[in-house]
Amino acid sequence: MFSKNTFYNLVFLLCGVMTLNAQPISLKNATVIVASSVPSPMKETAARMLTEEIAKRTNLTLKTAANWPKTNVLTIALVLANDRELLEKTIPARTEKSSAEYQAEGFRVVSEANVLWIIGADARGVLFGTGWLLRKLQLSPGVAQLDTKVDFASSPAYPIRGHQLGYRHTANSYDAWTVAQYEQYFRELAIFGTNAVEGIPFHEDEKPNPHFKIPASEMRIKMGALCQLYDMDYWVWTPVTFELTDKEKRSAELKLHEEFYKNCPRLDHIFVPGGDPGDNHPSEVMPFLKDLHQILTKYHPKAKIWISLQGFSVEQTDYFYRYLAENNPDWLQGVVSGPGSPPMAETRFRLPKKYQHREYPDITHNVRCEFPVRGWDQAYALTLGREASNPRPYAFAEIHQTYAPFTDGFVSYSDGCHDDINKVIWSMRGWNPQLDVREILTDYTNFFFGKTVNESAADGIAALENNWKGPLVQNGGVEATFAFWKNLETANPTLKGNWRWQMLLLRAYYDTYTKRRLTYEQPLEKQANALLSEAPKTGAEKAMEAALETVNKADKVNIAPDLRQKIEQLCADLYASIGLQTSVPKHKAKGYERGAVLDLVDYPLNNRWWLADEFKKISALPSNEAKLQRLKTISTWENPGPGSFYDDVSSVAKGPRVKTFSDDATDVAWWQDGFSRARLSSQLFQKCPELVYDNLQPGARYILRVVGEGEALLRVDNHRLQPTVYNRETESVKEWIVPLSLTQDGKLHVTFDEPEESHLNWRKQSKISDVWLLKQ
Repeated sequence: MFSKNTFYNLVFLLCGVMTLNAQPISLKNATVIVASSVPSPMKETAARMLTEEIAKRTNLTLKTAANWPKTNVLTIALVLANDRELLEKTIPARTEKSSAEYQAEGFRVVSEANVLWIIGADARGVLFGTGWLLRKLQLSPGVAQLDTKVDFASSPAYPIRGHQLGYRHTANSYDAWTVAQYEQYFRELAIFGTNAVEGIPFHEDEKPNPHFKIPASEMRIKMGALCQLYDMDYWVWTPVTFELTDKEKRSAELKLHEEFYKNCPRLDHIFVPGGDPGDNHPSEVMPFLKDLHQILTKYHPKAKIWISLQGFSVEQTDYFYRYLAENNPDWLQGVVSGPGSPPMAETRFRLPKKYQHREYPDITHNVRCEFPVRGWDQAYALTLGREASNPRPYAFAEIHQTYAPFTDGFVSYSDGCHDDINKVIWSMRGWNPQLDVREILTDYTNFFFGKTVNESAADGIAALENNWKGPLVQNGGVEATFAFWKNLETANPTLKGNWRWQMLLLRAYYDTYTKRRLTYEQPLEKQANALLSEAPKTGAEKAMEAALETVNKADKVNIAPDLRQKIEQLCADLYASIGLQTSVPKHKAKGYERGAVLDLVDYPLNNRWWLADEFKKISALPSNEAKLQRLKTISTWENPGPGSFYDDVSSVAKGPRVKTFSDDATDVAWWQDGFSRARLSSQLFQKCPELVYDNLQPGARYILRVVGEGEALLRVDNHRLQPTVYNRETESVKEWIVPLSLTQDGKLHVTFDEPEESHLNWRKQSKISDVWLLKQ
């Protein structure tokens, strides 16, 4: 059994870090020299990145020089691996051409005497070697040092490692950025191994945007220039949203592309999604892409064309592969797999080897997306919603590991900087799939927050991810995480203006506020139900009045006003620091689904809105008996009585017998811009849930009741049952009598066949939200 220290030393050795001397290396008076062989603009960019980032954190100004300093101070030398000398200084070299610093984008950082060498295989290798150094340095006012001498070499596992940074109103922050902010973000992504950036379509120009600092047409060109500066591949995602059979529109689109191609200083890849959006048959898409390539290579001879098969039917997918087999097009570089594409393993299997395969992972959304938060508590889904600050380092490391082997890399789908940590995880795991997640996090926190807080902040990020696991009421870690971050906040006041710090604090405060509200508001509803159960004695109207007054206490008395005020302040700070639009009225977010967490922070976590609407309907019923019957149904909704069972089928808190999850996150509805007054349980649903019951009373008669919308093709122990009540309207009831023969073993297995509804949008398809097993 290794000791802890021995284990860590072995890990460092395996990763390529050799601890040569415990004495730290100070960069305080260092001079930076760049070999003439390093091509421009990287020759200037890498040195500028190194000196500026150190200066920001230390107030130290490293000198740059063309010659070795006469005094014996540390020199940081940026060179290429095929160089042998730099101004008569011998460059440390390994003769094995398999070494990392000879591989594309690879580098070696080695300290030797009074020289710190950054040796790149190419211009990008110099950039990434410089980035590695910045991640590992200890930087604080007056201090810039490495803790020990180093000899570290590395090269990337996957050649494509990029992120979409669309300058459009749909994004919840990018559209508010200046060119300088974009450059800073390009630089920071490069420091963590990113080598590609993707822009967004031309037609976004036509949409008014209150945040744009310059027109989108100008920013697209500026982004190309920034990619040139940092030697990043510049991708453009540009869907075809019109019928390609329309010759006039087709011709106009080609002219639009040509104008952009002609003016853009750098352009490497054009990605046209087959669908999402778009609805053209590949028989029209492929000739269009061929025409695009002909225009593209007039201005950018090495640029490539890509397509995704998103939204393609089986027939369309087969047509695409037949086209490749028959035409063997050299103008096509590869296929992109995104949400709605065929499985990635199948795509790599069917795609000829000459073509590359790129993933288009959605790392920006939490629900209604490709990789939803599994088993997310409804309280978060209704408040934090689709685009909250969402560090998911361990989940996305696992997701990357699952799909990356079928690809040549990725360019992620991102609609704002709220997913910043996810970008870093994907970039670093794309560089090295075996890299430890915690090491990535400590590099992140060291570079952005500083050495004194990096270990604690890394643990705090992991704790925020754990806040989203399982039923919120049962997650005792939420309060502990909040206390942890509050202590960090108090101990590190200088980080107050750091937008990444603000983003993490917002999550800590928001999660805790939501939990405290949930544990306050739901018991109020239980009290209201108890009052409704007394309606036969007190009268329907008085019972409803008392119940409504009880649940509405949540609006009259805020359980955590200090947290609510802090959330408001942090949202204002983030709008000021990074243009994050957490509110439609305050910050002009494009919509409530686009990260407007401030507008939804107080969304009811009990059914008070629904109860108010139901009570109006009940008051209008013609008889007292009907009123009392409906109040009984409401008061016993979640508590049907001894020997009976209730499950909210998509709630991790209230569906203990449900064994299924919704894989595509369509189990969270989005109605009335997130302000639906529907019963909370009906805003979560599944199409085909599976439930398992045990400890039933043999010989007892049971009825299965379902609330949902559309069809519910129920089976019990694989026997299809015929309903006695079958309503298809929203929140309507269906019922089945369970045969006595099926309950003799005290168990039931309930499943639902999926109805054929492929012609319907998912929002219109059948839903099941509540299931009861009622003992008669």
